[in-house]
Amino acid sequence: MAVAASVDPDRWIVTFNDLMKRIAHRFSRIEPRRAANAYVRGLLSDIERKNCWNLAEQAGLTGPQTMQRLLRTARWDADAVRDDVRHYVSEHLGGNGVLIVDETGFLKKGFRSAGVQRQYTGTAGRIENSQVGVFLAYATPRGRALIDRRLYLPEQSWLADQPRCRSAGVPGEIAFATKPALAAHMIAAALDAGIDAPWVTGDEVYGQDPSLRALLEERQSGYVLAIAGTLRVRCEGIDWEAAAIAAHVPDAHWHRYSAGHGAKGHRWYAWAWTRIDTHRPGHRWLLIRRNLTTGELAFYRCYAPRPTPLLTLVRIAGTRWAVEEAFQTAKGQVGLDHYQVRSWEGWHRHITLAMLALAFLAALAASQPDGNEEHLPLTMPEIRRLLAATRHHRIEEILHWSHWRRRHQAIARRCHYQRRSQP
Repeated sequence: MAVAASVDPDRWIVTFNDLMKRIAHRFSRIEPRRAANAYVRGLLSDIERKNCWNLAEQAGLTGPQTMQRLLRTARWDADAVRDDVRHYVSEHLGGNGVLIVDETGFLKKGFRSAGVQRQYTGTAGRIENSQVGVFLAYATPRGRALIDRRLYLPEQSWLADQPRCRSAGVPGEIAFATKPALAAHMIAAALDAGIDAPWVTGDEVYGQDPSLRALLEERQSGYVLAIAGTLRVRCEGIDWEAAAIAAHVPDAHWHRYSAGHGAKGHRWYAWAWTRIDTHRPGHRWLLIRRNLTTGELAFYRCYAPRPTPLLTLVRIAGTRWAVEEAFQTAKGQVGLDHYQVRSWEGWHRHITLAMLALAFLAALAASQPDGNEEHLPLTMPEIRRLLAATRHHRIEEILHWSHWRRRHQAIARRCHYQRRSQP
């Protein structure tokens, strides 16, 4: 059944049931199938903390054992459900998209959770006791969602300690892989599955890995990957630091382009580019972004199998922010980081079900009419809010406030854009 194209929460519930039927065959018994249905419904609810205890209470169960069993011992294939999520997202967000790789942290206490150690995480902005997951997002003009995940296992503190791995249920065949290597596996799997994504983007962790770039070039996949200004690139037969090349760009070679819409309107920057590695097949560029206010520079290595205009590379570079929005929505709306499991299997199962809930919201948001000067379009948080309201039979009241809020947000945005456009 196609995703409903109007603000009709009752219809959305029918659509949700169709989605759960779509993955029903991944569960060998009816009990975990029903538990998964209740689990995802709970992730889409308005409860504050979406752990097994609260999800069980939301579902009307007498204890958390059913939800805990779903994540720990029930027989079902989380990777197969992940494949269903990937196909569902591609189906509803459309083709010609961008794959985005990034990691996010999950703050944890103790030392038993799979992959946990003191490590830097952008979630806290510092070194903290945490797990780190590497994710693959898919973005098109219709929306964005997470389509794959890998839990990062540190080599020394985990894979060198096999008793610790066995205690956390880490499969014996799991070997150490860097974050770019995990990203490469996910990108290859997505492309092999038929995901229509001509471009890949990511931050410096991935842009500075030559093996990942080589994989993408071998598959003729274009990329716009961030790099540090100290990274050396070959330009006109000489190895230069990227920052040194930027220092020699004439003023006339900078172009003012938007990297896409942000919370405060268009994200305007000055951009410059130059060809690099011209002795190799394909087309490669160093892309430089300059902040119009502070002058701060950012750098990207770019590749395409065919000649590509600057504006296209700018658009792909700007798309990287979509994964941050996906993380924010997944954690804030569907409890991506609310789990209380320690095992390898439990982590992947919870994350997969949260990705399923996020994909459902993304599909509903993509089906809504575009916004106009009178109303902003429905966002994923607003859709989840409306879905939760159906449980309390307050849908008319919530719809009224939704229309009111989006109307006044449209007025505020219009006024803000007018102020920014004034000299």
